[in-house]
Amino acid sequence: MSEPTAAEEKAYAAMRAQVGKPIGPIGVAPDPVNQPMIRHWAAAFEDANPVYVDPEFAAKTRFGGIVAPPLMLQTWSMPTPKLTGIGERGGSPTEGSVNVLTPLDEAGFVATLATNSEFEVVRYLRLGETVTAETIFESVSERKNTRLGPGHFVTWVTTYRVGDEVVGRQMFRMLKFKPDLEALLK
Repeated sequence: MSEPTAAEEKAYAAMRAQVGKPIGPIGVAPDPVNQPMIRHWAAAFEDANPVYVDPEFAAKTRFGGIVAPPLMLQTWSMPTPKLTGIGERGGSPTEGSVNVLTPLDEAGFVATLATNSEFEVVRYLRLGETVTAETIFESVSERKNTRLGPGHFVTWVTTYRVGDEVVGRQMFRMLKFKPDLEALLK
């Protein structure tokens, strides 16, 4: 594998400068937690838990009413995508998005591989609650030589809240790499 170029080192320094900083503004859910979305989620995942879809059953549980499946946490804060102009936005599904990965893209680390995501659910969401999401850029690794090509592992953490109350967190990590086409074809 080759040594890092000046452009790669510049990109890495730019990424390191973002560590600990927010990625874009705090996102506010376009809709409050609602029964139709919960019903669709439960149907899509064939999750027959009645606390998600049966008001009478849910009222008799420790929740006292319908709750959202815990892993829907991210779903509530996702903005409505806009397809028009997506190419001009570099593939971003929303206008005004911040692409913290631009320095790596510009240095040739154009391929992306999601490596892992972890959720911490503090509590279930209830009907009518509005979720906000704040994403902080947590880390970027030094250049790693992987089988796919040289790259950097990039991690961010999103904290979900209802009002001031933290209801969950999500850590997301990906590998941004320069594809080693010869190695990939072997």
